[in-house]
Amino acid sequence: MITKQHRRFVEFADTVRRNRYIGACYGAPGIGKTLSAKTYASSDDWEWWNAARHTRGAPVPESLLVSRTVLFTPHVITTPRQLEREIILRCSRLSHDIQRHLRPDWDPEFSWDMRDSPHTELLIVDEAERLKTQGLEQLRDFFDRTQIGVILIGMPGFEKQLARYPQLYSRIGFAHQYRPLDASDLMPVLASYWRAMGLEFDPVTPNTNVAITTIVRITTGNFRLIERLMGQVSRILDINHLSEVTAEVIEAARETLVIGT
Repeated sequence: MITKQHRRFVEFADTVRRNRYIGACYGAPGIGKTLSAKTYASSDDWEWWNAARHTRGAPVPESLLVSRTVLFTPHVITTPRQLEREIILRCSRLSHDIQRHLRPDWDPEFSWDMRDSPHTELLIVDEAERLKTQGLEQLRDFFDRTQIGVILIGMPGFEKQLARYPQLYSRIGFAHQYRPLDASDLMPVLASYWRAMGLEFDPVTPNTNVAITTIVRITTGNFRLIERLMGQVSRILDINHLSEVTAEVIEAARETLVIGT
């Protein structure tokens, strides 16, 4: 489901990719930042292609030819050397296969530097707040040498943390705040959950309207929390042989979850 926040993220990513600068994306956990990044970078196709490209000679998927984007999530203990090796490897692999797609007779053994990735246009680093000073400096150096667009995704306050690194911060051309679902997005999302449970979604009816209000109050538009809550709602309906989502069902589902304040 394409939400307004995802469309805003796509516009942000397209701008960073087109202008080849560094962008910072920040927002609360569970609101869809990683999902938007994975969708934009076609990460499912990437995983399949990356595993099959040598063993089966798999061609680069059409989605990667379009996105030309690499998504990378550092481990908690990723060192600057591991970071450099991983992003260079991923970016060069994508560029290699795009070049091979464009020119089947091309031979990388004689004409390619591993650090040169002209066909990779965007690198997205998720959970970038995990990186220490040297890791962020490594990304800044990678950006300076390649001029690939870079997006750093982090938690609220991450954009202020970057201000402590003047060399990196001066290169940030766009800061984008990813926000929770608003009313225009929430209704179609809830409608999809109602349909998945085999129920008709009619927000005008009193019980459904109160249930929606209760969901909004509990989740405040947090995508991950809505998913967890509706999973419990479905379980409660099945256990009790109910055929309607009410405020009481929502509250019962909420009691089974651990929700931070």
